[in-house]
Amino acid sequence: MFSRRFFLKNSTIAMLGVGSVPTWLSRAVYAQDAPGQRKKIMIAIFQRGAVDGLNVVVPHGEPAYYASRPTIAIPRPDGSEQTAIDLDGHFGLHPALRSLKPLWEKQQLAIAEAVGSPDPTRSHFDAQDYMESGTPGLKATNDGWLNRALQPEKNPAPLRAISLTPDLPRSLRGKNEALAIASIADFQVKDPQVAATFENMYGTTPDQVLNGTGRETFDAIKIVQSIQKRQYTPANGAKYPNGRLGQSLQQIARLIKADVGLEVAFTDVGGWDTHVNEVGGQPHVGQLANLLRDFGDSLAAFSQDMGDRMADITLVTMSEFGRTVKENGNRGTDHGHANVMFVLGGNVRGGKVYGDWPGLEKEQLYEGRDLNVTTDFRAVLSEVVTKQMGNREIRSVFPGFSANRYPGILSA
Repeated sequence: MFSRRFFLKNSTIAMLGVGSVPTWLSRAVYAQDAPGQRKKIMIAIFQRGAVDGLNVVVPHGEPAYYASRPTIAIPRPDGSEQTAIDLDGHFGLHPALRSLKPLWEKQQLAIAEAVGSPDPTRSHFDAQDYMESGTPGLKATNDGWLNRALQPEKNPAPLRAISLTPDLPRSLRGKNEALAIASIADFQVKDPQVAATFENMYGTTPDQVLNGTGRETFDAIKIVQSIQKRQYTPANGAKYPNGRLGQSLQQIARLIKADVGLEVAFTDVGGWDTHVNEVGGQPHVGQLANLLRDFGDSLAAFSQDMGDRMADITLVTMSEFGRTVKENGNRGTDHGHANVMFVLGGNVRGGKVYGDWPGLEKEQLYEGRDLNVTTDFRAVLSEVVTKQMGNREIRSVFPGFSANRYPGILSA
């Protein structure tokens, strides 16, 4: 027969929708009255499905790009809205990413090219697992790189690591506390009468620890809900898209501005597996263009909303692998190898494409079909972990990996 203690504890867990009562709940009640402290913040965005990096950051200076993609290549820059947006004479942005160009010009946005995993898998599941665990080729790793990057603290902030996803992502699983919230609006007990009943039950239990846990659980809910209930207007005229990524970034912005002690935030966005109809009637429109417009506008809105707070923030994007250099017979592309990463923030040495470009001629391709990996994705992430998160134990974050040198994307 279940004890009253078991019933009280697990009923609250069920109402919260989390697997266990994290210890941050026992501290969250004090967060509202604590003085705000600006922390360095790292945000990771995973583009699930393998985005076509060659049509995101267009190598318009490569004749082989156009020879390999006769119907889906983004036209060379000519200043019109249908062509690539030139960055440096060789690379250009997809025209749907026009909102990111000002960030490039302000040197807040950098691009890492020919980045990827040393493992050759073209399986979405395996490649995502390897990238999120930070151990390519090893399936036995239990925790994620982003969780390992969090340095142990005696009194970590109540909302130190958050994922704006329904479930905790692979990269945030591990011994350090992290919380997945699909939406801060959902972190609540929706029925006031039920909440009052359980709070009263906790108040009458003779177990002081359980009593405290119960009260603090409800207080923590109230704190998160107080953020949600406040009228929020993005600063500096920023307008977030209504898609999942835009709304996730807006919620991350709210948590940052509320000074809840956030250090790490994660979110993801899918739909990038463009085997069929990657482009519409013209290369600059269609499925990929729609995804990229939402993606670029979301990042731009977040940066605009955060304003001077971007000095404390580094945002990095990643995808499990790239796509084939040649288009397929369905106006799409298939699973490839190397890809592109964006790095955005106040300490980013932006306005530059980083990495060794391997070229797109057949003899330069991986297995004669894919962009070659010249920069391990862990080198980019290691630099962010070291310079932004202050964790220099890179071999603990990425076991078996040692970066001979960082790409140099961050200034400090």
